[in-house]
Amino acid sequence: MKEIISNQVYQLRIKSNITQEDLAEELGVTRQTIIALEKGSYTPSVLLALKLATFFKLPVEKIFKISYEK
Repeated sequence: MKEIISNQVYQLRIKSNITQEDLAEELGVTRQTIIALEKGSYTPSVLLALKLATFFKLPVEKIFKISYEK
């Protein structure tokens, strides 16, 4: 079974009216990292996932979802 991680980073960022650059700076990562996260081509470290959860004041489970593909 293949695991697929999806996230709500783009939606949360837009709702918060923050740019990719500002979010990246806030989290201590590059804008390219934010772009990859939003596109779903990058699975963050636990540290980055926790930083995102803290920034958006949400549990990690509200930002990231795991699904399985056969």
